Amino acid sequence: MTKLLLSLHVLAAIIAVGPVTVAASMFPATLRRAVGDSADGNARAVLQTLHRICRIYAGVGIAVPLFGFATASSLGVLGDAWLITSILLTATAAAVLTFLILPAQDRAVAATTGSAAPPSAPAPPSSARLAMATGIFNLLWATVTVLMIIRPGSTTGA
Repeated sequence: MTKLLLSLHVLAAIIAVGPVTVAASMFPATLRRAVGDSADGNARAVLQTLHRICRIYAGVGIAVPLFGFATASSLGVLGDAWLITSILLTATAAAVLTFLILPAQDRAVAATTGSAAPPSAPAPPSSARLAMATGIFNLLWATVTVLMIIRPGSTTGA
């Protein structure tokens, strides 16, 4: 059962986190093209698609920690420091995505497509600030991946 749970956890991570990482990383450069001098209309459509990918796969990404907890429980490593650190980093990555990246993408898409943003909505983000938040998100996931492979202090192998 542990091998099945671990397989599902890894597949969920690849299928859910991978698209968000790529789409979020492409968003700032596409935003620069969409608001540039030429105001590329195709870039606006790409922005909407990238944002949709991020939103949908962020929801699908809930499966990653669910399968992760099930796997950790079956391995008996729920109290290990490497796992607790990974959980905290995963929660931080989820918070960066939920509270920084997705709202900034919402505002950017609204600003570039002429959609009406609520009057209380902050100004659209700069592509540099969005790129920084995305870089932090990607770095957090890269760190979690390394911790999952190396498992420092683990007695389960590696």
